[in-house]
Amino acid sequence: MRRALTGGRCSPELSSHLITYTVATTFSISPVEVYKMPASLVKEMLVIHKCIKELEAEEMDKMSKKNKMR
Repeated sequence: MRRALTGGRCSPELSSHLITYTVATTFSISPVEVYKMPASLVKEMLVIHKCIKELEAEEMDKMSKKNKMR
């Protein structure tokens, strides 16, 4: 499990569970609802989530660097 979370190979079943967990917890929806969604929608939601997390990380880095300069 840990290897799969850090970018290693995993079975399709484990990959499906990780994706379902991520979408369900991120968007506060039932895992059953995730299973009902088209795969393309799940993929789009994960891409959106990734972009938002990257922007948050960039802003945190900016604030951290700004505070170090003081």
